[in-house]
Amino acid sequence: MRKLFFYLIGFVILASQSSCGYNSMVEKDETVEAQWANVQNAYQRRADLVPNLVNTVKGAANFEKETLTQVIEARAKATSVNISPDNLTPENIQRFQQAQGELSGALSRLLVSVERYPELKANQNFLELQAQLEGTENRISVERRKFNETVQDYNSYIRSFPRNLIAGMFDFEKKGYFEADAGAQTAPTVEF
Repeated sequence: MRKLFFYLIGFVILASQSSCGYNSMVEKDETVEAQWANVQNAYQRRADLVPNLVNTVKGAANFEKETLTQVIEARAKATSVNISPDNLTPENIQRFQQAQGELSGALSRLLVSVERYPELKANQNFLELQAQLEGTENRISVERRKFNETVQDYNSYIRSFPRNLIAGMFDFEKKGYFEADAGAQTAPTVEF
């Protein structure tokens, strides 16, 4: 009888620990999903600015059409890659990041080519859009950093013993991180 009492007490303690662990996992998973929505929101803001930027640049005489086409195509590809918060695997994050990186590269080429067009550099609409785009890029960086922090907190939590047992029982899986682009650690070559 006494053994049964201790088993019952042990079971109650284990069940309360499991419940608390499960609820915390749900909470942390929701935090990751909310932060993912913030990341997508920042990228959407950039995608929304691109048509205005392209239309402003189109007004410049003889502007490189190929550059504009690349920006438009990269925007279309970037906005077509959507990842559900339930499927934030490293492979899906990388696919999303690659599409967004192509848009970043196309926008960089666009802004570099603008240097050859003094009338564009003096255009107030263009200058405002460029400032908004720079601010948006900073927001993207901040949201990606916050996302990685919430993913790290979540992943650490679900992988710690004994919570890893509960996580396995309820299919709480490790989430992917944003990583630096390939070659980001190499400084660009500057020649004068």
